Amino acid sequence: MTKNIVGKIDDNVKINTILLSVSDKSGLDTFLPGILDINPKVRIFSTGGTYSAIKKILGDRANGVLEQVSDYTGQPETQGGLVKTLDFKIYLGLLTETYNESHQNDLERTSSVAIDMVVVNLYPFKETISKPDVTCENARGNIDIGGPTMIRASAKNFIRVASVVDPSDYSDVLKDMKIGNGALTLEKRFALSVKAFEHTAIYDRTIADYLGNISFDKVKICYKI
Repeated sequence: MTKNIVGKIDDNVKINTILLSVSDKSGLDTFLPGILDINPKVRIFSTGGTYSAIKKILGDRANGVLEQVSDYTGQPETQGGLVKTLDFKIYLGLLTETYNESHQNDLERTSSVAIDMVVVNLYPFKETISKPDVTCENARGNIDIGGPTMIRASAKNFIRVASVVDPSDYSDVLKDMKIGNGALTLEKRFALSVKAFEHTAIYDRTIADYLGNISFDKVKICYKI
């Protein structure tokens, strides 16, 4: 297999398609209307509770803009939201490169679209394990899989994609999009990528520390083994 080497990218990338799935929904009430003010034709993919929150925030403005991930991928969410975003069309859209002809052919072949921004924050694992009555099953259930995967894919592809993991960055992202007529610069995408990888690193470290500090006896008791 020939290794892919990127030879050309764009400094400014217009944000036309957003993948949005957040546990912390603070700030969306100003962030999302702000994005639509800048680009009324933006397309937003979302899931579950985030989709419902966006629909409520945007009201009639959601029509023709907001779409369930399951409707886009053609794959319904599994029971309890176990699998929602782990889909070929999603990751092709996140990892594809603008000037790679094979990637563009793959997008066309699969009726996929390039995703320009990911807005994701993760299941509240740290908050869950801080509760005095937490069980190992409560903790295990709050280990996010799809969120870190989306973050890592978008952060890796900072040459084209913006990875937004912190609601405190929403106002700066909006400001930069206004300056760029709906686009974000490579400098901004790179800075967001650094923060995104730091975010997932801390998240994984928290999980590893928790699991490493509970005894297997506690695990056996949790599952009645």
